Amino acid sequence: MKTRTVGEVMTSEVVEARRETSFKDVARLLDGHRISGLPVVDHDDKVLGVISETDLLYRQAMRAETGGERRFRMRPLRRGARAAAAKAAALTAGELMSTPAITVHPQQRVADAARVMERHHIERLPVVDEEDRLIGIATRRDLLRVFLRTDDEIRREVIDEVLTRAMCLPLQTVFVAVNDGMVTLEGRLERRSDIPLTIRLTWRVDGVVGVMNSLTFRLDDTHPPEKHPSHRIAHHWLPER
Repeated sequence: MKTRTVGEVMTSEVVEARRETSFKDVARLLDGHRISGLPVVDHDDKVLGVISETDLLYRQAMRAETGGERRFRMRPLRRGARAAAAKAAALTAGELMSTPAITVHPQQRVADAARVMERHHIERLPVVDEEDRLIGIATRRDLLRVFLRTDDEIRREVIDEVLTRAMCLPLQTVFVAVNDGMVTLEGRLERRSDIPLTIRLTWRVDGVVGVMNSLTFRLDDTHPPEKHPSHRIAHHWLPER
């Protein structure tokens, strides 16, 4: 069954910054290209970190709060406070970026990349090759493209890839209807154990937002059959000699 990969939806032309790129130039890049973040790479195109609009706004907010340089002696700061203070004083992309950078490879599934974004609460993922060099960027908007598939496209893939190829079911065994990405499966399968497998495979089709299960079965193969008394093994005792 074919599923969309990060390489198929990513943006290949990436706006990037170097470690030495100034704060103002980073702001100009974001504004000029109308993007909300960018990766920071070294001279070998390996990703060092990521900068978002939030990082820039946080720096400005911190500077406004502290009022610039203080003239009195401050108490030693904890690690988190030191990092915040360093970012507030950042003058370059290397000082401003968030590290380590969370990256993905082009062969990874779109669904897996979406889980990474959700788990780390981030908006974009640099895409790297086998040598960890930057080759693209995947944003939330890029990943959401899979949900723009039409209902007819989704229905066709469920029938061709799930029911026919994966489950080897004869045509007309299962009726498939799709409405706004919600798939309804209705029909009778041979074995009960085939139902959860069919549902899982349907969920994996790109663009599916839900599955309504109305499948029934002919044989329940999930429980061993009860033994009839006549099926018990007879023990034959031979007389002693």
